[in-house]
Amino acid sequence: MTTRGKVLIAIIVLAGLYFGITKLTSSNLLFKKATTESVLLNSIELPEATSGNGVNTVVPLAPLPGSSAAEKGTPVVWEVMAWNSQMAGMLANGGPRSTTGSAMAANGLDMQIVRQDDVSKMQADLVKNAADLQNNPATPGLIVSIMGDGLPGFSAVQDELKKAGTQLQIIPYSVGKSFGEDKLMGPKEWLDNPKLALGKTVACYLRDGDQNIALKWCADNGLKVNPDETTYDPQAVNFMSASDFLVAAEKYILGKPESRDKIVDGKNTGVKIDVVADAVATWTPGDVNIAKQKGGLVKIVSTKEYSNQMPNIMVTTKRWYDAHQKEVEGIIMAHAVAGDQVKSHPEALTRAADISSEVYGDKDKPGAYWLKYYKGVSEADRNGEVVELGGSKVFNFSDNLALFGLNEGGTNIYASVYKAFGDVQSKLYPKELPTYVPLDQMLDLTPLKNLQAKYKGKTVAPAETQKFAAGDEIRQNVSKRAWNIEFNSGQSTFTPSATKELNQLFDDLVVAGSLKVAVHGHTDNAGDPQANQQLSEDRAMAVRQWLERKSSSAFPDGRIQVYAHGATEPVASNSSPVGKAKNRRVEIVLGN
Repeated sequence: MTTRGKVLIAIIVLAGLYFGITKLTSSNLLFKKATTESVLLNSIELPEATSGNGVNTVVPLAPLPGSSAAEKGTPVVWEVMAWNSQMAGMLANGGPRSTTGSAMAANGLDMQIVRQDDVSKMQADLVKNAADLQNNPATPGLIVSIMGDGLPGFSAVQDELKKAGTQLQIIPYSVGKSFGEDKLMGPKEWLDNPKLALGKTVACYLRDGDQNIALKWCADNGLKVNPDETTYDPQAVNFMSASDFLVAAEKYILGKPESRDKIVDGKNTGVKIDVVADAVATWTPGDVNIAKQKGGLVKIVSTKEYSNQMPNIMVTTKRWYDAHQKEVEGIIMAHAVAGDQVKSHPEALTRAADISSEVYGDKDKPGAYWLKYYKGVSEADRNGEVVELGGSKVFNFSDNLALFGLNEGGTNIYASVYKAFGDVQSKLYPKELPTYVPLDQMLDLTPLKNLQAKYKGKTVAPAETQKFAAGDEIRQNVSKRAWNIEFNSGQSTFTPSATKELNQLFDDLVVAGSLKVAVHGHTDNAGDPQANQQLSEDRAMAVRQWLERKSSSAFPDGRIQVYAHGATEPVASNSSPVGKAKNRRVEIVLGN
């Protein structure tokens, strides 16, 4: 047979096979025909899963709230700062006043959101509202949102509220948190050498969240702090008082000097020094104003690293809270629903940003501005230096269970935050804040627990969690500090006095929830070098195990690393008992 004939036969066979298979499949003898046509799926709700990048569960997009006021429900006023952590609250309300189709209106609330950047005015308004409620129980209640780490200082209003026959009460739900937006901005050199901050001045609103960022960074790096904003200490980090976060930025931008008395070792030298703001603790748009109008400062540390520091905490009076339990649960439910929407759907986030623009009232800052800096960006400042600006997150119901320790095996993160910064502020400012209100006197988790029970068995979008890769070492240090954790002589067991130091370490590390922790063990040179090496490892490991036993959720696998140095890295001479004591230490390094 010729080659041409073979090709012709092959074509006939292939054609026969094609038509035969087609006939067979169309007759449903080989494959059963699908009962419906294929469809393109928009979203699938997945089982509970968490990751460091956010929620994996996709909740269906709900109808967005309308734009006209609902004009029904229990009236309440919510005073807020211009702060992106409130995106879920904005969507929940639908506008400056609860709108038709909003989650707030659906839960029986008629809420008026009012911008108020002045913390002292918030305090005064709460006292007035308490008195008004006493005279007329039908008076609309007042809720104010503040930085959670600033609540110890804010609680100083308690004395005035007691005169009105009531006290502070926390709404047990947070709508979100700062995640990079609040920051300490300083010269770039401070990143590699924090000691260069000594003798410099930070402008900020005192005894509140932004100053707390600077104070924690100083404490974690062993930097002395001058708590007197009217004097100058060249051996410490100094502070310059501002009336709010925007004025703090202006202090740096304008560069106007302040004349101060110079002090050394706590004594007035009689010398006058002109100081200017060398750095700023602020938030958006303060950080944006610095970058655009002057430049020269970068992010030293922010709430992105201290990721648990600054939840948005809503407080009211116990008088209103006790009389409006149904409304309290309604506020929680409205914010929970809106939190899932903002997390899951760009349309919901965009709408929330537009509402934020309406509430905050800055004509030069449309919704797109708030949306941009909610997400956080890296931009070149006026000098061409790349600066991180903005950054916040919304919370949903599961995030709140994690925040208040109601999740399985969880720890009350907010309790650690409150105590850590309450202790710092009280120590630095004993005159202004001799004491602060214990958290359990203001926080009642009953409404959150009630709703948790109602949710039991239902699919709920999970909380965001931070995951750490085991063996992934710290590349950029944020802080380094030696802790005076006492061990029994020659052993890796703690002395009874070590508990206080360990608890303080725990609170500090919970605040810095997104940072890896390196525990470095050191000994003096007494004894066998090999035995010292093992002892330093055992002691560092004991610290790690203590932290992980106290809270597996705050210290997941991979977060804590252990390093043993024995006697190889002394910080003082081993020739004296004092020097030896300094060398027997545990150093904690935080970084990413």
